[in-house]
Amino acid sequence: MDSKPGLRSFPYSGYFGRGCHHPHVHCLVTGGGVSDDGRHWHPARNGYLVPVQALAKLVCGKLRAALAKRRPDLVVPKAAWQKPWVVHCTAWGEGDEAVIRYLARYVFRVAITNSRIVSLDDKAVTIRYKDRKSLQWRTTRLSGHEFMRRFLQHVLPKGLHKVRYYGLWHPARREHAQRARLMLLLDHPATPGPAETSDRAADRSANHKPSDDTRICPCCQQRRLVRVGRLSPKQASGP
Repeated sequence: MDSKPGLRSFPYSGYFGRGCHHPHVHCLVTGGGVSDDGRHWHPARNGYLVPVQALAKLVCGKLRAALAKRRPDLVVPKAAWQKPWVVHCTAWGEGDEAVIRYLARYVFRVAITNSRIVSLDDKAVTIRYKDRKSLQWRTTRLSGHEFMRRFLQHVLPKGLHKVRYYGLWHPARREHAQRARLMLLLDHPATPGPAETSDRAADRSANHKPSDDTRICPCCQQRRLVRVGRLSPKQASGP
């Protein structure tokens, strides 16, 4: 669940809502990517990742083709493909805090929180929900059977992974993720604190050479070395 400094995240979302069957998936997408040659980071535009209407049609078509190929025995009603699919994509935030705040809602939480259960008795449950059109909180009363039916729709079948990793997050792409992390560090250098600034100034006056700011990496002969900090004897185990 690592994140890159300054990296915007774009989530898709679903909800514990109305009575119709509502299959959905939540994706947290990096706000940019590494160039083909691995030398540059291309950030997404502010608040924008992809056109959601075009993405909705693409997702629908890809899923339909995959089902036809892998499960030709399944008969999916035509209405499922004719009905417009909904894709909601918005910028969520930057850095590791944004990733944790979003994923915590769905990885470690159940379908509905206790605070949204207004009341219950032997026959029904009253819950609060947010109307997507008016953005107002409303209440609805459901029978116990209907409440459990909706709740169990959010319980994954046995053997189905709850979280999967793709792209930069996949274990096989750790080298690319590390490269992206270094690129973002160069673009967003950390601001040193007062104590670190004084230590750097003292070290610079004693050992620093003017050419150190533009030192070339001895390995690739292309990148410049960036001095991140100084380890004192008390920090010998690491920063």
